[in-house]
Amino acid sequence: MTRLNVQLNRLKLKNPILVASGTFGYAREMAAYVPFEKLGGIIPKTITQEPRIGNPPPRTFETACGLLNSIGLDNDGIELFLQNHLEYLSSLGTALIVNIAGRTLAEFVAMATKLHSVKGIEGLELNISCPNVSGGVDFGTNPELTREVVTGVRNACNYPVIAKLTPNVTSVPEIAQAAAEAGADAVSLVNTFQGLAVDWKNRTPILGAGLGGLSGPAIKPLALRIVSQVATQVDIPVIGVGGISSLDDAMEFFVAGATAIQIGTANFYNPSLAGNLVDDLERVLIEQNISNISEIIGTLKFPTRKK
Repeated sequence: MTRLNVQLNRLKLKNPILVASGTFGYAREMAAYVPFEKLGGIIPKTITQEPRIGNPPPRTFETACGLLNSIGLDNDGIELFLQNHLEYLSSLGTALIVNIAGRTLAEFVAMATKLHSVKGIEGLELNISCPNVSGGVDFGTNPELTREVVTGVRNACNYPVIAKLTPNVTSVPEIAQAAAEAGADAVSLVNTFQGLAVDWKNRTPILGAGLGGLSGPAIKPLALRIVSQVATQVDIPVIGVGGISSLDDAMEFFVAGATAIQIGTANFYNPSLAGNLVDDLERVLIEQNISNISEIIGTLKFPTRKK
């Protein structure tokens, strides 16, 4: 399927369909639903320097057309990830992109350094944008801090680097530009939008940690807008994330400027979607007589305003 090949600077993928960190576990639990070798890549759940137990329950709440979550980066930590999960994940016949998060710049650099010599990893995605974790610096809300962490990771390893950015800022293109200037190979847009669910009878938040991150179809128009803005203003490949649940959704992101996409919340209610999208995308490109998906990326045309 060479018509599906995409290039994210130093990271080459056989197709643009990825699964988003935090929605695919460590892949074992999805084996019955997804032929992993079909995917362009797998991004397992975020790993941190030390194990994290995550936020207090309840951790998820369904909203109209979306999901509010406050998992809190519950994970095994980098040592157990390397011992228990890496060998399996790197054997699945597709690109393994490891998502890391640190409370400090030093933690990001330490993890990148530790992963530098590990075989089976194709790239790193930097989670500098999780909206429901306390403790540490929120790197993705400040261009200078974004620049520092991307630079630090680039200097610590040779992997392609993807910065996963938050939409909870005034200007996402400004943050994306900082990531690009620091040497990021691509940016993932977007992480979840900060939200709140309320139990009005008890006058309390429904989620155990209070605030959470909203994902799912409800955020797709917002994610599309941000992808389009960054793709037209910043010279760096964009990975589109946010409410993708069908072929039409995927095509909208490509036309808006995404070079690749990630399937997130849809993995919970349609776990076969990512694998099916690869076949659907190949079919529609053949039908449209398109030799490579790059021909449609960023082809969105806004109407010209009359003076």
